[in-house]
Amino acid sequence: MGFREDVSITVDALDAFARDARKREGPVLRQERLVPLQNALDVAHLIEHGGLEGQTLQRFLDTYLAASTRLHHPGYMAHQVAVPLSQSAIAALVDGFTNNAMAIYEMGPAAAAVEHAVINWMLEKIGWRPCVSEASDETADGGGVLTHGGSLANLTALLAARARVAPNAWQEGNPSHLVIVASPSSHYSVSRAAGIMGLGPVRYAPTDSAGRLDPTRLSGFLAGLQQEGTLPLALVANACGTALGLYDPLREIAHICRQHHIWLHVDGAHGASALLSQRLRHLLDGIELADSVVWDAHKMLRSSTLCAAVLTRDPLALDRAFREEASYLFHEKDQPGIDLIHRTVECTKAALGLKVFFALASQGEKSIAATIERQTAFAQETAAYLRTEPEIEVAVEPQSNIVCFRFDGPDSLQLKLRRRLTESGNFYISTAEALGRRWLRIVFMNPSTNLNDVVALINELREYLKSGV
Repeated sequence: MGFREDVSITVDALDAFARDARKREGPVLRQERLVPLQNALDVAHLIEHGGLEGQTLQRFLDTYLAASTRLHHPGYMAHQVAVPLSQSAIAALVDGFTNNAMAIYEMGPAAAAVEHAVINWMLEKIGWRPCVSEASDETADGGGVLTHGGSLANLTALLAARARVAPNAWQEGNPSHLVIVASPSSHYSVSRAAGIMGLGPVRYAPTDSAGRLDPTRLSGFLAGLQQEGTLPLALVANACGTALGLYDPLREIAHICRQHHIWLHVDGAHGASALLSQRLRHLLDGIELADSVVWDAHKMLRSSTLCAAVLTRDPLALDRAFREEASYLFHEKDQPGIDLIHRTVECTKAALGLKVFFALASQGEKSIAATIERQTAFAQETAAYLRTEPEIEVAVEPQSNIVCFRFDGPDSLQLKLRRRLTESGNFYISTAEALGRRWLRIVFMNPSTNLNDVVALINELREYLKSGV
């Protein structure tokens, strides 16, 4: 058997996997125990002896896919991971086979060209003038790079912010009075970045009753920090928050940050894709005033994982984020393109732009925007339905494709209900803490999910309640 035959076996298996999932045949997920699953996959034998081709490959894929979580199933409503367009998965195959580690241009000119174009497209959506030359362009209004996920992207943006207030941090360490300011509902990667950077705990700014940053109290909070001798290196705003999917008021926050000379970072990992929609773009009003933005393509742009953008208003900001020496990489050289390695944590970087490009190029902007609008409207429809159901409380009116609700009872009940769902495998949802309580959480990532699926989900949850959970 050769490459072509094994690819054909793989494509046929994946096609059947997705087709059966879309038909709602079988469960969304099966939680197999680890060691028996390894044995069923025959992992140890194959590692030692090889032979993963032909019929052996077919058997492995049958077992592997049977144990894989099926995002293509309409019962998948759990996490902010796209049901990827098939073309984006093809891009991952092209990238994996060519294996061009394109952080330096000579290792992947085509990949770098595509990434550069994707970054410029994103910059324009934000409202910044892109960099059109091969090298850093001081006349541009923005710069960027793609990274392996939003957590790395947030860390990279905050390193760029630190370079502005503490340019000697790489040589001298952090000044002791530096902090990151954020909302309590910020993604955990913000506090993780603070820890990695040696900044201590994040300082949480005041919020409104729904957990959004409160501009009416923000200025006084920042002034208080500065009076106590604390220097915020950045304020992180959500667009949108992970738990409830709500957007912070960016324009008001941006004006306050400018008054206090504080870097504004917008974590738009999930919600920045609403920039494609004329109907939803108002949720991100003022984003062009930010200093940096994170935007994940592997969420609402339907790219396969991973592909996250770090975008900065100052085109040179990312160039100042890192300080390193490596004579085998960093030296004067003639080249027709751009090296991206000095803008990222990664030394070896996949052709991430190819995945989002294939997704966009196969569907077009308007089609992706229509899907985002549909999923947001569906979340609002679902919230309206849930409000008519007895003993169900909806946390907030959705602004995105996220709906949080709970049944009457303690937090422990919500976790028990979710555990029963996971055990049955018919539906896959998540939970989140927000507004002081635990909620069942639906994220509508699958365009095939409809209200009948939600009704069936609620009916199954009610059966668990009747049985005492």
